[in-house]
Amino acid sequence: MAILSGRLKPNLGKYDEPPEWDDIIRFFRGSELQPYFSKLAEDRLRAVLKPQHVDLLAKKLKGTVAQLLKVADERGALDEIVDELELKDIMNRDVRKLSGGELQRLAVGIVALREADVYLFDEPSSYLDVYQRVKVAKLIRSLAREDKYVIVVEHDLAVLDYISDLVCVIYGEPGVFGVVSMPRGVGVGINEYLDGYLPAENMRIRKEAIRFDLRPLERIWKPEEKMLSWPRMVKVLGDFKLTVEPGSAHKGEVIGIVGPNGIGKTTFIRMLAGELEPDEGYVPLREKLKVSYKPQYILPEYDGTVRNMLVEEGGPEATSAWFRSEVLRPLRIEKLMDRYVKELSGGELQSVYIATCLAKDAKIYLIDEPMAYLDVEQRLTVARVVRHIAEERGAVVFIVEHDIIAHDFIADTLMVFTGRPGIEGHALSPMGLKKGMNLFLKELGITFRRDKHSGRPRVNKEGSYLDRLQKSIGEYYYVER
Repeated sequence: MAILSGRLKPNLGKYDEPPEWDDIIRFFRGSELQPYFSKLAEDRLRAVLKPQHVDLLAKKLKGTVAQLLKVADERGALDEIVDELELKDIMNRDVRKLSGGELQRLAVGIVALREADVYLFDEPSSYLDVYQRVKVAKLIRSLAREDKYVIVVEHDLAVLDYISDLVCVIYGEPGVFGVVSMPRGVGVGINEYLDGYLPAENMRIRKEAIRFDLRPLERIWKPEEKMLSWPRMVKVLGDFKLTVEPGSAHKGEVIGIVGPNGIGKTTFIRMLAGELEPDEGYVPLREKLKVSYKPQYILPEYDGTVRNMLVEEGGPEATSAWFRSEVLRPLRIEKLMDRYVKELSGGELQSVYIATCLAKDAKIYLIDEPMAYLDVEQRLTVARVVRHIAEERGAVVFIVEHDIIAHDFIADTLMVFTGRPGIEGHALSPMGLKKGMNLFLKELGITFRRDKHSGRPRVNKEGSYLDRLQKSIGEYYYVER
C-alpha cells in the first residue's frame, strides 16, 4: 500500500543502491504498472491512503469531526458521506474523544471526500460492527469509477468479497518475504486462497485446504449436557439499559454473540465474568464453574516475556506438550515465547491473550472480539483451536465477534442483541445458527449464499437476483450449496 500510494519506492531488490524512477519504470515495461508508476513519478497520479492504525489519528489530528471533514471535502460530498457513515451525531465531538469505530468511520470519510485518482483503504472494517462494515463497503464500492483505482486490504472475507471485483493473494513467510499473485476474480481468488493452491502460479501456499463443512444447524442437546442457565437479567449503566432473556448453555457448545456496537454485548460478558453485577437477576455459575475471560481491549501491559505471562496467568497447562501442540503451535506463539509482551504487534498480542485465556482449565470461556488484528488464516485457525478446546474439555465458549464468517465456522448457536445502541439493548436467548443468522441479517438487510466450491458464506450484492429471491422467501442466511 505504501508503494502504490507513492510513499515508498520499490527498490527492485537493490537495498544498498535504490534505483531511480526511470529504472523502476523500465523494470515494469510491458505491464500495467509501467504507466501507473510513470504517472506517479511525474505527480500526474494522486493517491490518498486510509492508514491501517486509525487509533493513531487521535494523536495526529486536531479539531472536531466536522472541521476535519470540511477541510477534506474536495468533491462537495460532505452531506452524503456524513449520512452514509452515520457521523451526524458526532460532528461536534473532538477527535481525541472518539472510539475506535468512530475513528475508523472518520478516516474512511476523510479519504472518500478527497478528489483522487487512487483510493487506498488499509483494513477499513477494524473496530466496526457488521452493519457499519456493510455501510463502509458500499461507500468504498461507490468510489470505483472508470478513471479511478480503488485498492483495499481486508481480512474479513465477507467484506472483501462484497467490496472487490478482483483480488490478489499475498503469500510467503511473515517478517521474511511476501509475494503478490496476479489478479483474479474475487470468487476464484478467495477460493484458491482457501484451497491453499494458486493454479496460475503453480504455487502451494498451505498444506491443507480450509473448508466450511456444514454442521447440523439445530443441534439437539441432551438434558445431562446442560452446564449452566441464567434467569432474566437487567443492568443499567448511566443512560444505557441492558435486558437479558433467560437462557442456557451446554457442554462443548460455542455460543456466538452478534449485534451492533454499543448494544451491551461486552456488558453481558462482563456480568458472566463477574466484573459487573446485574441490577436484576443473578449470575449462577461463578461459585461452581471456573471462568476464563479474554477482554475486548488488549494492552501490552505485562512486564515480562510471553512465556512468563502464559505460565503466571494461564497456569501450568500452558507449558504442557498437549497445549503446545493444540494451541501454541497453531497460533504461531512458540517462536514468540522469549519475546517481551510489550514488544509484540497487535496480531501477536491478540494471539497471546487468546492462548492465555485458553490455557486456564476452565469450564466457561468468555472471549470478546478475538479476531481483531488477525489476518484471514489466523482467524480461521483461532476458530478451529477454540472449537477443539470446547469439545476436548466439554466447556462452554461465548464469543463476541463481528466477523460473520468466523461465526459460521465456529458457532453452534447465536445470541442476537437488538435495540438502540447507547440507549437500550435486548439480548435474546441462544438459538440455532440458521434462525439466529436469519434474524440478525434481516435487521441488517443483507443476504448470504453458500459458495459451491468451499461452502463459505458469500454476501449477495444488493439488488441482485439472489438477494431479491432470498429476501422474498425470508432466507437471509441461505445454507444450500
